Amino acid sequence: MLNNIGPAGLLLIAIVVLVLFGRGKIASLMGEVGKGITSFKRGIKEGSEEIEDASRTAAGSGEHARDITPEKDKG
Repeated sequence: MLNNIGPAGLLLIAIVVLVLFGRGKIASLMGEVGKGITSFKRGIKEGSEEIEDASRTAAGSGEHARDITPEKDKG
């Protein structure tokens, strides 16, 4: 069904949305979407930095991963 929408159909949908919601409402909605994306990216960056810091701390303190595989499963 959506494969049959052409440029004229998309233009008509855009006009209807603009008439229904108004230019100001759409602008504020897009601003909120932008803030959400920025916040998400910041959270991802902070999370990866936290993981890197934890791995550096563990490597610097002499902690190493232990092999906890049961003896019968070791090949």
